[in-house]
Amino acid sequence: MKIVMFYHSLYSDWNHGNAHFLRGIVKELQKRGHDVDVYEPEGGWSLQNLLKDHGAEQLDEFRQYYPSLNPQFYNPEKKLNYQNILSKADLVIVHEWNEPELIAEIGRKKEKYGFKLLFHDTHHRAVSAEKEMKKFDFSHFDGALVFGEVIKKIYEEKNWVDRVWTWHEAADADFFSPNRDEEKEGDLVWIGNWGDGERTEELMEFLIGPIKELKLRAKVYGVRYPEKAKKALANAGIEYGGYLPNYKVPEVFAKYKVTVHVPRRPYVEMLPGIPTIRPFEALSCGIPLICSPWNDAENLFTPGEDYLIAKDGNDMGYKLAEVLKSPHLAKSLSDNGRKTILDNHTCAHRVTALENILQELGLPHEKVFPIHHKTMQA
Repeated sequence: MKIVMFYHSLYSDWNHGNAHFLRGIVKELQKRGHDVDVYEPEGGWSLQNLLKDHGAEQLDEFRQYYPSLNPQFYNPEKKLNYQNILSKADLVIVHEWNEPELIAEIGRKKEKYGFKLLFHDTHHRAVSAEKEMKKFDFSHFDGALVFGEVIKKIYEEKNWVDRVWTWHEAADADFFSPNRDEEKEGDLVWIGNWGDGERTEELMEFLIGPIKELKLRAKVYGVRYPEKAKKALANAGIEYGGYLPNYKVPEVFAKYKVTVHVPRRPYVEMLPGIPTIRPFEALSCGIPLICSPWNDAENLFTPGEDYLIAKDGNDMGYKLAEVLKSPHLAKSLSDNGRKTILDNHTCAHRVTALENILQELGLPHEKVFPIHHKTMQA
């Protein structure tokens, strides 16, 4: 298939978690013989911040880690050459972090060029900002891929688009792989952005407080940390590492004994069952994981076996101490978490699900399964 994708950025994961999953999906599609073009806007917010803070050498480093990924840039101020971009496409996927005008314009080209068109939603605005959703024109779309059952139900209730499929994020399991034999530099590492006040209290209770109490050797990575947050880290004896490119996460996880997941409040309160990308990647890397409370409403994992849940800050301290002093418990969490990812939650699983959706939409078998088709003919 010729697949064209419009996303905010493939190059930059600076405060842009959607890049993580997209990279793994594009690699997997390429591996299966599909021709994939990803378009991102010139001057996109995430890439601009990355270049401002870390320079163009970050793009060279990205290419070293992902040699097969080659995003195309377009100028959002100019009219796109849709003939060149879309005329040979079998499938077009448009992510929700695009301007409504672009989404509507691509929809209007569908009849002319005959591609299948899907919207990809990986945000909580369906419940938190419905007015923004109403700006999108879905009239020409074949359906939407959404990252949780709760979002799917909202789409269906509101009749935003004809067909909706749950398409959870997942780990690029070949890339995010365990290396637990690496010599450890510390006890705990946390990788995440501070957030727009969506989890400040939770980070104090479930991350900073327990580390300070237990006097752990800890390091935190991420961007958009206000001075107040940096002071709280320093006060707890936590090293602040700043921005960490996502492709370096596996090598960082390998140097620590445990990590935690502290979901943002909208996901806990309004979107049960959506873990976001971080737990998938942590479990895939085999680092023992402890979470602040969230409801795995879709039974993606087995809490207590794949990871532990701490009901409050005191419980987090207790469970951290338990994992750090028990190699047997740490290994059990590591092994179970990795196995669950390999069994159910890799980018390969998600691409297989996408291929099945495309068959539902009527794309020919030989296009959807090119490598399988060639093998059968041989």
